[in-house]
Amino acid sequence: MKVVPSDLTGPVPVHVAIIMDGNGRWAKARGLPRTAGHRAGAQSVRRTVAAAIELGISYLTLYGFSSENWKRPFAEIDDLMGLLRRHLQGEIAEFHKERIRLRVIGDRERLPQDIARLITEAEISTAGGDRLTLTMAISYGGRQDIVLAARHLAEAVAAGRLTPDKIDEEIFGGSLSTDGIPDPDLMIRTSGEQRISNFLLWQSAYSEFVFAKKHWPDFGKDDLEDAIKEFHLRDRRYGAAAGSG
Repeated sequence: MKVVPSDLTGPVPVHVAIIMDGNGRWAKARGLPRTAGHRAGAQSVRRTVAAAIELGISYLTLYGFSSENWKRPFAEIDDLMGLLRRHLQGEIAEFHKERIRLRVIGDRERLPQDIARLITEAEISTAGGDRLTLTMAISYGGRQDIVLAARHLAEAVAAGRLTPDKIDEEIFGGSLSTDGIPDPDLMIRTSGEQRISNFLLWQSAYSEFVFAKKHWPDFGKDDLEDAIKEFHLRDRRYGAAAGSG
């Protein structure tokens, strides 16, 4: 991956999460099928991962396929699964080279068995990556994540391994699929939409949000830098009054 100089000043956020929106609209504007938008979006994933490494971001989480996306037409889902399959098969060598650790969060039981197997193999083989932790949210829903965490804790209480009074934010957060990953400092959504769409609901409680107008296939390093520059302008008070800290 080619390193391109950056004009950023100030620290980069430790964890950036991105809702990759607009593949279909990008394709429609060009008179192309939605599948062309998804393929162009896959190229943007590669650019953004490279940019995150260049900028020194430690954690990058990408919303690739939501639990609600299963309602889309079969042909579109099949194309998306094919892209994911090729990505898992073709990118692992690059991940090793760049010391990228891959994690995948979401309901794997709904994925084709070969893709679920490829995910497990990729996570194991890249576990030593110490430069960037790339988390892909696939078949993921924030509410589902919270429900499963609550169920896990309820089962622990019922089995006598945990008492209700011991459950706090740290314990609950550790039961989510993102255990071990810091909450995102910066959340970006492309394509101009201004909603969270069931993504990292618990984890984004104090994230800064930037809504980029570009569709995801047009997103690149300059756009990531622009979002970080806007992040630098924010006064992150975590609920405290202005000027209190």
